[in-house]
Amino acid sequence: MTSAAEQRAPAGEPATGTGQQPAVVNGARRAAVPAPAVWPGAPTPLGARFRVGPDGVAGTNFALWAGGAEAVQVCLFDERGRETRVPLTELTHEIWHGFVPGVMPGQRYGYRVDGRWDPWTGARWNPAKLLLDPYARAVDGEFALPPEVYGHVRDWPEQYIADTVRDDRDSAPYVPKGVVVHDDDDWSDDRRPKTPWADSVIYELHVRGFTKLHPGIPEDLRGTYAGLAHPAAIEHLVGLGVTAVELLPVHQFAHEDHLLCRDLRNHWGYNSIGYFAPHAAYAASGTTGQQVGEFKRMVRALHAAGIEVILDVVYNHTAEAGELGPTLSLKGIDNRGYYRLQEDARRYADYTGCGNTLHVVQPQVLRLITDSLRYWVTEMGVDGFRFDLAAALARSMHDVDMLSPFLAVIAQDPVLRRVKLIAEPWDIGSGGYQVGAFPPLWTEWNDRYRNAVRDFWRHALPDVREIGYRLSGSSDLYAWGGRRPYASVNFVTAHDGFTLRDLVSYERKHNEANGEGNRDGTDDNRSWNCGAEGETDDERVRALRRRQLRNLLTTLLLSTGVPMLVAGDELGRTQRGNNNAYCQDNEISWLDWSLRDDPAWRPLLELTSRLIALRHRHPVLRRRAFFSGRAHSADGLRDLAWFTARGAEMTEGDWYAPAATLGMYLSGRDIPGRDERGAPVVDDSFLAVLHAGDAPTGFVLPGPPWAERYEVVVDTSREEQAQAPGTVHPAGTEVTVPERAVLLLRVF
Repeated sequence: MTSAAEQRAPAGEPATGTGQQPAVVNGARRAAVPAPAVWPGAPTPLGARFRVGPDGVAGTNFALWAGGAEAVQVCLFDERGRETRVPLTELTHEIWHGFVPGVMPGQRYGYRVDGRWDPWTGARWNPAKLLLDPYARAVDGEFALPPEVYGHVRDWPEQYIADTVRDDRDSAPYVPKGVVVHDDDDWSDDRRPKTPWADSVIYELHVRGFTKLHPGIPEDLRGTYAGLAHPAAIEHLVGLGVTAVELLPVHQFAHEDHLLCRDLRNHWGYNSIGYFAPHAAYAASGTTGQQVGEFKRMVRALHAAGIEVILDVVYNHTAEAGELGPTLSLKGIDNRGYYRLQEDARRYADYTGCGNTLHVVQPQVLRLITDSLRYWVTEMGVDGFRFDLAAALARSMHDVDMLSPFLAVIAQDPVLRRVKLIAEPWDIGSGGYQVGAFPPLWTEWNDRYRNAVRDFWRHALPDVREIGYRLSGSSDLYAWGGRRPYASVNFVTAHDGFTLRDLVSYERKHNEANGEGNRDGTDDNRSWNCGAEGETDDERVRALRRRQLRNLLTTLLLSTGVPMLVAGDELGRTQRGNNNAYCQDNEISWLDWSLRDDPAWRPLLELTSRLIALRHRHPVLRRRAFFSGRAHSADGLRDLAWFTARGAEMTEGDWYAPAATLGMYLSGRDIPGRDERGAPVVDDSFLAVLHAGDAPTGFVLPGPPWAERYEVVVDTSREEQAQAPGTVHPAGTEVTVPERAVLLLRVF
């Protein structure tokens, strides 16, 4: 009687390593294809690199790290899907390599890796599975997930041991292939914007979702890199005034099986499987290498408009999930080398909620990640990265460690330490919440800012201490170790959660379209529907919602730190109450550009653009150092002061008392630092009055030395904002602040 490990599913074509195996394509046998010659080649660089070899012969060098493997074959596929297997017999420092003459750019390929099948010790080699090269520069085709793509027998009757039974059916017909790409672009004609952190305004967008319905983009370019590079798309970004786009994942990714079974797709892309390849489905020009050039042209076009490109990257896990997931790449190359495993090595350590976690302390995994990052900077032209679940990357053996190998390598890398680095400073593991803890090189998504601003405007804060810290740069989190206010990426919304419009329209998530019984997505939305759940014809509710949107956007763009907007929030985009639209590749997620011309929403776009322009003009709104709160001159004027509605400076007791109104005075006289010519930086001073109460309130404008008079610059109670100078009030005047409104006043 055989054990489960010795049992096998029906075999397709075995990988015997002779170099003359018949291929099986869609169940049909093909004629045997002789293997070409293979020369020793070199172990570096990793991946498939086209070059000129010995005697001037052109070909491709293949190099794959597969530490515990017993044999590796590179598999070449022609245009009819016929497979030629070439054994790589050279082994240098656990890297299998060989140079194959005549293999040119555009060649599709994959690997078969042989070794022990012993899931109890974490060994899951299976040569029947065609594996994607981790270093593939382009990927052709999409992942389907039939049973043949799994290294184990997915439908084994005894499911509790299914992952231990090897499936010997060939997966090649069902998986995409890597593509050999020749890259000789030196970027000599590109000019990176190099926007300082303090001057940055980030705009988070989805390549497909942003462009799919844009009427100014040709239909054949919508949903693609070329569409984002189109002048119609760039015109909106420039008009808005943002300095950087933060692209949701553009690494090659796969769709999860549970989504495919429900006829859904992964829209966001947080399911990476190719860390060097631009996601092929976003390319208009082709998928056999053309996507690389198209992505570069997009970056150049954005740079020419003064806009940086930041990638949202997912190095914490891959699309191979846990022990019951498919075998697509790393799992079949060296499962124990690439993934964190539990003491029971059949099981994966999961700090991500996605089934697996990359084992970043392993040198070859760290090399894969840093090679990928450098590639996107030096060869693809990007300007920075936002790291999904960055705490998972900072774990040493188990705990999050700010001296971890990953953070140490980034800090000393001459390429990576010069680009923008943004951490999502948490994961789902024990001790994973690390907001404020990343080292000085990093900025962080500050969810405490998000929570405080949402709670203030729904009048749910017990006092004003939290909102005071968040408005002024979160010094309680970041004023250590040489960090600056721009360590805080301030946001009210992100791709994950309600849109800004939905935040003021729904108190409960409505994720029924996801097919998970509305169980997915957070229940902690900190939202307020203004009196009606969802869309309504009640004009009073609709007007209040638009005012709340103006309040939230104004607060974000006046706060110290780096503001991040989400694409479409400036237009009033809705996802119909879905706060987890990761699988909605449809009108729920795509931007509705008709809102841009809707009289109800056009003023919101104009206000957003005006506030960003105001921020760019006034350095007091984008400080490079924290406020001191101390007087810097004999008249007692401080760089930051806080006022109650009575016009008096706040006392310690005021900070602990319930309040709906807060005045923040920003002095333009006391800005630390000098300009490029060494002169002191001097700006206007401003008073911002935030009132979250549901009735108007009086506010006494502080008198000398703070000001002689005040000019209204922004009043969010107004649907339309005046472009000319506003009303002027003498100091000491009690002005009426309308219910739920922000007043921004320039000081004279």
